[in-house]
Amino acid sequence: MSTPTMVTALESNHPAANGFVTMTIAGQLFGISVLQVQDVLGPQRLTKVPLAPAEVAGSLNLRGRIVTAIDVRTRLGMPPRPEGMTGMSVVVDLGGELYSLLIDQVGEVLTMDKENFEANPPTLDPRWREVSRGIYRLKEQLMVVIDINQLLNLSRSVAA
Repeated sequence: MSTPTMVTALESNHPAANGFVTMTIAGQLFGISVLQVQDVLGPQRLTKVPLAPAEVAGSLNLRGRIVTAIDVRTRLGMPPRPEGMTGMSVVVDLGGELYSLLIDQVGEVLTMDKENFEANPPTLDPRWREVSRGIYRLKEQLMVVIDINQLLNLSRSVAA
């Protein structure tokens, strides 16, 4: 079974191929291919995982499945979520394993034209560039397109 990638989604002729679930983290807009999103959850009770990398916030039980929760703020080198601010989770599938991405807020699903997709700008934070496929320039801000494979490649971030 091959692992789904953002490249496949961007190059596909599937009607949802250019659809992105948008999410906000510390005021920045990010997008994940709608084809990889399994679920959107409100705040969840997490169980800490001993000796896990800092990005692993814990695990949660989702309908009987154990799901690893990744703190995207930590993974991208952003400041911690302010005290009292509740977050959300976007559950993604990577090679048959479910991961919960802890974010600030889920937005809408946007369908983007492939022609408007751009490579990462050189000024993009190197940690973000490592997990980004590129960007879309929207009216008010940039949407950074997240490559789930790279975001969940925690061995690379631990070595950094």
